[in-house]
Amino acid sequence: MGRYIVKRIGLGILSLFVLVTVTFFLTRLMPGSPFQSGNVSPDIQKAIEEEYGLDEPVLKQFAGYLRNLLGGDLGISYKKQGVRVSEVIGRAWPVTASLGVAAVCTAMVLGTLLGIWQAQTKNRWIKRGLFVGNVLGSAVPNFAVALLLLFLFGVKLKWFPVSGLMTWAHYVLPVLSLSVYPAAVTARLMSQKFQEECRKEYVIMAKARGLRWRKIVWTHVMRHAYLPVLNYMGPTAAFLLTGSFVVETIFTIPGLGREFVSSISNRDYTMIMGLTIFMGAVVILIQLVVDLICGLMNPRIRKSYEEA
Repeated sequence: MGRYIVKRIGLGILSLFVLVTVTFFLTRLMPGSPFQSGNVSPDIQKAIEEEYGLDEPVLKQFAGYLRNLLGGDLGISYKKQGVRVSEVIGRAWPVTASLGVAAVCTAMVLGTLLGIWQAQTKNRWIKRGLFVGNVLGSAVPNFAVALLLLFLFGVKLKWFPVSGLMTWAHYVLPVLSLSVYPAAVTARLMSQKFQEECRKEYVIMAKARGLRWRKIVWTHVMRHAYLPVLNYMGPTAAFLLTGSFVVETIFTIPGLGREFVSSISNRDYTMIMGLTIFMGAVVILIQLVVDLICGLMNPRIRKSYEEA
């Protein structure tokens, strides 16, 4: 197990370094300059770029950025004067994280219950209805769901507020928009795996021994049926926790997604780098935790890493 953990952590660090490198050089390839503006003369723009070190060779800039990053410094925003990138992350992250946690919990609970219901029900109309619901939920993008919910429940019926994130009511529409797709995929994975596990010998033997069906499901079947769901929910949870850019923009939520979109349109290099590194680190960390849980639950996964 120790070798497996060391390999996974090493892979995570390597992934983060590649992400930092690629993002840094891509920002430098963006057309224009962070300080380019119709109100600023070329001489003043050149002086500002010299002050921020943007006139130096790219490799020298990269080395300097890495040095600061290793010291825990993400830099100062080029567009928000005197504001550190870490301050923006500290302000926007709780907003995005609260929305993401609610969406992940909703998707997992809803998807698991619907998947088990679809696998267990004998009513063919319910089974077909759940199947169609899964297909539709998997096919419609979250921004389309967000616009539909906003129009129907926010504008027409006026049941829920349509902007900001102040009370529990503000969470309803964004959380539903974000959780429809992962809930549909989770339900499909759970239904398929649940039916597959129920046909296996150990379940038949447990039934023959007279164990109650509820006990068989929660102590045996769910342990195996949940593995593909965990594998799927790892990166999905990371995506939801680091911000869904479009949904945050539609509902005017001041989270990481909106900051990221704004930083790209403003060519704010340090903000783009800081947000990307932070979101990448969260994604890698969550995937690492999920892999470790899967390795504990299934020794074959752990062994495949140790032999690689």
